[in-house]
Amino acid sequence: MPTPMPDQERPSTLQGDYNPAESSGEYKLLYLQSLVAEKAYKAITEFLEKQSKYEIASLLESFPSQNRFLIWAQVPESIKGEVLAELDFDTRQPLLENVSSKEISLFTQDLDAQDISEILDTVTESVRTSVMATLDEDIRVQVNKLDTYADWEVGSYMDPDLIQIRDDITLAEVQNWLRENDDLLDDQSQELLVVDQSQQLLGLLSLVDLIKHDQSTLVSELIDTAITINDRLDIQDAAAIFRSEDIRFAPVINSHGELVGQLNGEDIMEIIQDDVDSTMKNLAGVSQDEELFAPILTSAKSRSIWLGINLCTALLAAAVIGQFEEVLAQVVALAILMPVVASMGGIAGSQTLTVVIRGMAMGQIGGSNRLWLLNKELWVGAINGIIWAIIIAIIAQLWFHDMKISAVIGFAIAINMTAANVAGISIPLLLKRMDIDPALSASVILTTVTDIVGFMSFLGLASVLIL
Repeated sequence: MPTPMPDQERPSTLQGDYNPAESSGEYKLLYLQSLVAEKAYKAITEFLEKQSKYEIASLLESFPSQNRFLIWAQVPESIKGEVLAELDFDTRQPLLENVSSKEISLFTQDLDAQDISEILDTVTESVRTSVMATLDEDIRVQVNKLDTYADWEVGSYMDPDLIQIRDDITLAEVQNWLRENDDLLDDQSQELLVVDQSQQLLGLLSLVDLIKHDQSTLVSELIDTAITINDRLDIQDAAAIFRSEDIRFAPVINSHGELVGQLNGEDIMEIIQDDVDSTMKNLAGVSQDEELFAPILTSAKSRSIWLGINLCTALLAAAVIGQFEEVLAQVVALAILMPVVASMGGIAGSQTLTVVIRGMAMGQIGGSNRLWLLNKELWVGAINGIIWAIIIAIIAQLWFHDMKISAVIGFAIAINMTAANVAGISIPLLLKRMDIDPALSASVILTTVTDIVGFMSFLGLASVLIL
């Protein structure tokens, strides 16, 4: 940990004291960058004390790795555990590499099971075992429960620490219990989970009903139906349920109907954001694990894989062009116009692909609507294809004054744009059926299809009409 320096002049790179009223993320980043540049350790600590755990985590992820250690050393000890739980895995791991199990135990002593599980997923097995031994029995049981689930299952995201009441007690007894345990309720709580003696979930008790009804009334008389989620359900399917039902939380039950946890809206929002980030990276051929400030060699390695795949598809398209070497040699205009065909097809296909992958992520595509969408995209591609075929044919005519060349480019554009739209919906649907993430490889396949169809239609028509 760096040794704090004596008080010094305010950083020259950002004149003026920190203004807490300025909530802009960019302002906070620029201010912290200036403090780091001046190595103003005391000022960094004072600045971080005014930030939430979410803001500190975001700021840490906005710096290259060498600066993160400097900032991390100044994070107040009382919130280091909370900050660690908010960091991405790749950011958290280097910060914990040389941290002892004793220090990690101090970080985690006031955290809930979800946050502790996040942190312990990053450390070695020996450190994990040491930290687990220091946890309270209830927390240790909850952490172990979370670790029994796969990464994609609802159970790994749920909160196992529940506020639950029995159905065979009165409202007065519930209120007395809540007064004695008022720290259990947060500001967002509006319903209590109701279970029977065998831990079977029965439903919800509204806090409004708890207050307005006769206090001698049994809980069982006021139970509302709950929308439940199975602990083994795919988390993406759970997110779709939250969206469609417009709910803030949902009780999580196992296959026997027993209440095992609660899935909260804030967790779903985080999942949706992670899914958006993952989809954007996959569409661009970037590894899901690559973060913005990843080391140079790590980024180069992860991207080179997809660049290699793209090279193979480009060579395939080049091989198609090679079959029409004779016609290209005789008509130079074709070589000039050929990229236009591939480009228009690629853009048309990418538009459809983006809309379809988003629809899949939202759970909107399935069953009979797939055929409807296929038919729709066929017509959208045909209409746009004809419109732009006419426009480009006119441009080609004004440019080269050759009706045959204009006809070739026009027909090729119409064919390729129609095929691109159909491919834009067909490819992700086929990949989904094969249990392959469409966002991961659909764009590469689409580019290959539009290039090959575009070049074959353009050069094939040229061979027939011009030679």
